[in-house]
Amino acid sequence: MKRALIALLCLVTLGVAAPAPAHAERPLPVRGADVSSLAKSEALGGVYRDARGRPGDALRILSRAGLNYIRLKVWVHPADGYNTKTRVLAVARSARAAGLRLLVDFHYSDTWADPGKQYKPAAWEALPPDELARAVYDHTFDVLDALRRQGTPADMVQIGNEINGGLLWPDGSNADWAGTARLLKAGYDAVKAVSERTRVVLHLANGGDNGLYRWWFDNAAAHGIRYDVIGLSYYPYWHGTLDAFRANINDVATRYGKPVVVVETGYPFTTADDDGWENLIVSPEPYPGYPATPQGQAAMLRQVADIVRDVPGRLGLGVFTWEATWTGVPGNGWDPADPSTGNAWENQALFGFDDRALPAMTALGRS
Repeated sequence: MKRALIALLCLVTLGVAAPAPAHAERPLPVRGADVSSLAKSEALGGVYRDARGRPGDALRILSRAGLNYIRLKVWVHPADGYNTKTRVLAVARSARAAGLRLLVDFHYSDTWADPGKQYKPAAWEALPPDELARAVYDHTFDVLDALRRQGTPADMVQIGNEINGGLLWPDGSNADWAGTARLLKAGYDAVKAVSERTRVVLHLANGGDNGLYRWWFDNAAAHGIRYDVIGLSYYPYWHGTLDAFRANINDVATRYGKPVVVVETGYPFTTADDDGWENLIVSPEPYPGYPATPQGQAAMLRQVADIVRDVPGRLGLGVFTWEATWTGVPGNGWDPADPSTGNAWENQALFGFDDRALPAMTALGRS
């Protein structure tokens, strides 16, 4: 150790740059942001600025900060007409022009799908099991083939969103794993029919809960469910300690031999509100040692990225921060059926209340 310090001092004395940290030599392959709300925000007058305050295209600002992926959710027939195939195609074109790759997140619903709700689209409600699986296949193929034909193919695809309890309840509830497997197989087959190179992600929430992940992916193996990547949501104020997250992500990568990617994370840069709708996270220090400040937000995203980078066998693919562009634009609220609803997330975006890019954007882009 002493000789290493002497060698480092000699390098500095001779004017030679010290070796860069290991992670600077090996950036994460995926440095991403979910921007599902962006199209609606822009249509309603949302403005995005770089760190110096210059207005610009949000996707290009993200790209110039070092991000290389976006994530877009797809609903089937949402009430507001956003997050549909048509909207995804348009954003995908802009993303490709900005040098960004694409993760498509199929919710298989007309609205939000998450561990507490996996509602079928209204048009699929009465379908028997085999026809429901066919609807999953056709919808998945239709969106992805349209992306391929316009020259913006999906690089990764989620078959369902936060499917801790399955998808398309009750048929795909994992109270009946055979039903879950039927629907996930339909989605997988559709992805691979469009492109064998597109990686299929299976995504659970609660990224610090190793018991959940072992139970879920052991059952997936037992029922022949195929996938390429394990996706996690990890919100440090909800999903356990950073140590629990590290232990889980390391374990599942090595246990199942699959790459892992955090497809959702986030952290507040302020406790303030910008649209009159109460925010989800209002604590001045939601996780010990990380205040709700621009610096605290940047530090947390950097820490999550470092944990992913250190997954054994280089199986840590990367990190997506969730809804990076969902700023406090009137009308762009959480409920697609009710324009009077607000946004409970604007204090966790990567753009501040002055519309400027925050330090966390660069922290993630350089991770």
